[in-house]
Amino acid sequence: MELTGIERRDQAGTLLRAALAGGQVAHAYLFHGPTGAGKSAAARAFAAALLADGDQQAHARALAGAHADLTWVEPSGAAELLVEDIDRPVVRAAGLTPLEGRRRVFVIAGAERMGEEAANRLLKTLEEPPPAMHLILLASSLERVIATVRSRCQAVRFAPAPAPEVAARLASEGLAEGEAALACAQLADCDLALARELAQPAGCALRDAVSALAEGASEDMGGTPWQALLSDARERASLALAELKERQAQELESAARSERAKLVRAHADAQRRLERRVRTERLDLALTLLERCLRDAWALALSAGAILYAPDRAAAHQALADAWGSPQRQGAARLARAIEAVAQTRLQLSRNVSEELACEALYYRLCALARGAQAPMSLQAGRGWA
Repeated sequence: MELTGIERRDQAGTLLRAALAGGQVAHAYLFHGPTGAGKSAAARAFAAALLADGDQQAHARALAGAHADLTWVEPSGAAELLVEDIDRPVVRAAGLTPLEGRRRVFVIAGAERMGEEAANRLLKTLEEPPPAMHLILLASSLERVIATVRSRCQAVRFAPAPAPEVAARLASEGLAEGEAALACAQLADCDLALARELAQPAGCALRDAVSALAEGASEDMGGTPWQALLSDARERASLALAELKERQAQELESAARSERAKLVRAHADAQRRLERRVRTERLDLALTLLERCLRDAWALALSAGAILYAPDRAAAHQALADAWGSPQRQGAARLARAIEAVAQTRLQLSRNVSEELACEALYYRLCALARGAQAPMSLQAGRGWA
């Protein structure tokens, strides 16, 4: 049966076609890659090929999501994939006899959002899969999928769409055009969902805040420009938390009285996990944008304007390159050290250091580098930035 929908994804398509042709289809796959890379379309096409068994009508129903032996699971929680999302629809249903053909196929979207409880519930099915079952997990990031789940699936990487293609998609949706659309695509590493976010007002505001921090450091303007990044991260976490609490309130209202105390504790844990995850991910995005802002300035200092992440802000980044000193090569060397400093801060934040102190220390370190000096030793020693 034709494996439609993934013609452009050569590596993934070759692997999946070979599995179908050779009859060596794994029980569990993990399709990973950024939004817009074609994972969902490929999962539907692969599931349709498995379920069709030569029947064109069955193939068409599966492609349309109307086949009785195809189950597609989307996360119902704002924070994570919940136990109830996979318990009855997947774990309990996996051992049942197929309704139409010889197989059952289960697709679980958002696998990177699977919590430990849900993962543990799925593990036995992964370790001892029924012979007629095939499971396809979809994730935007391989590393964020829980290791015990990841190790029991055959990983299939989906490469991102080319930046011009993502930029064209943003333009067609009326979100951004020209160099601005291309910048959003490239800054997002061609992840369509993130590119959309960067093209919208909140994303533009975050880019502005990052530019203000870089410009402030280059001119040693003082102030606390890093606070805008922290405020943005806290605001994003607050919005996600409000959505989660609304859903939890509905869940608590419908729960049996005897289950409510346990549910309240579980809700509090989920809130803490969500708030921390969203805040740290948003701050990491801000620092990634800062890293790329400085990288563009570095490229311009070396007269390499053809490799910019953000061509829409080339003039501002040229001014930044000029502010980091002359001759140009000395400025480029300072900018390279600044990029390393941002990367080091991102690593420190992944280890749960104080976000406030880490961002403050980074700013003063950038100020010192822009002047061609070293960061003050008292600041370095006192905050672990030596």
